[in-house]
Amino acid sequence: MQERTTLPEVGPAGPPPGATPNKHQVLSRRNILATLGVTAAGGALSMVNYRDEAQAAVTSRTATAITEAKTAKHAWCMVIDLRTCDGCKLCTLSCQKRHDLREEQTWINVYDMPDSSGGTFPMPRPCMMCENPPCMYICPVGANIRTDEGLVLVDTDACVGSRACMAACPYEARYFNWSEPPAPKRLPMASTPQMPVAKKGTVGKCVFCADRLPHGELPACVSGCAMGVLYIGDLVTDIAVNGLGTSVVLSEFLHENDAVRLKEELGTNPRVYYIAGHGQDLGVGE
Repeated sequence: MQERTTLPEVGPAGPPPGATPNKHQVLSRRNILATLGVTAAGGALSMVNYRDEAQAAVTSRTATAITEAKTAKHAWCMVIDLRTCDGCKLCTLSCQKRHDLREEQTWINVYDMPDSSGGTFPMPRPCMMCENPPCMYICPVGANIRTDEGLVLVDTDACVGSRACMAACPYEARYFNWSEPPAPKRLPMASTPQMPVAKKGTVGKCVFCADRLPHGELPACVSGCAMGVLYIGDLVTDIAVNGLGTSVVLSEFLHENDAVRLKEELGTNPRVYYIAGHGQDLGVGE
């Protein structure tokens, strides 16, 4: 069963980050949390600074999500390990190739984020697959769908291009298709929410390659990452795997590496977790 709703009254997102890819730089946890712990008014993506109490809370929420996910066959999430990301953008290119997207259509982007030492670090940003997605609630025609397995998708046949969902997304993770897609290299097929066609006048977004997951295949961004940065995870089985074939126990991996989520304070309950770079330091008491 798929969920549709058209509830109104969702606040707009802040300005887009406007960042570009960068070269590799190893981060400390202190740097990433100091950089990403900014407010939406600052126009940048933000992270919650997880100290002892907050870390206990995220561990509890993860355990709750895993328990609740047992009612579904799968409950998809993603883990992004910034310790090995070099900003190469192979994730973006793999996604574009898989979905026949133009160069300017970036369903997963890699942003060049400033750190507290004056340097920068690369941060991939897919759709957050929120459990409480504001983009879905504001659509005037109910073109947004959240599946039982936690994937937030767009029915491009229903989408009228109002772009209300783009304004509502606090992660700037939706894109308007200003032109027709290039001729597909694969056989033409009908657009579905799981495998959408980026039709002119509609909104597009990352879908975690929803058409691949039922067949045990990895999303294109995950399989295309040569550094093993991206993991696709399942809260039901409590397993996550990257494109190098490395599998981890999801809940332990998140807890042991002090994983954080973007703008969690907004109540969106995103299902994308970030692990910061080497030299982790929560900066407790500063």
